Amino acid sequence: MSMPAALAEVVSDFKDVEGQDKLALLLEFADELPPLPAELEEAAMEPVPECQSPLFLHVDAADREHVRLFFSAPAEAPTTRGFAAILATGLDKQSAETILAVPDDFYTDLGLAKLISPLRLRGMSAMLSRIKNRLK
Repeated sequence: MSMPAALAEVVSDFKDVEGQDKLALLLEFADELPPLPAELEEAAMEPVPECQSPLFLHVDAADREHVRLFFSAPAEAPTTRGFAAILATGLDKQSAETILAVPDDFYTDLGLAKLISPLRLRGMSAMLSRIKNRLK
């Protein structure tokens, strides 16, 4: 199992900082979550109920060499938005094969386990799992 370069770079960014700086970096990612395209509405997206805050995702695999990922999470849920933005940054426009090869527990390498509840971390795992299920 491997990670695409974009996701490996995100993981490296988190490894380069310690403690509360990791949370600050997560919040920076939250602020960078791309807005939904006008033609995509939350109603047409898949909810991820494992997340503590409302999160919706859409996987467009029409072109399996350049899979598009779209996420919607409220501004009041910065942790969830941060996780979604990490996945968007690291996996959007990657091939289905590349995404399917990402380790299910890659997020442990971010070093957030001591700072964020296990329940929230499971939300990130659930997002990746749902993306992969759409690509199988």
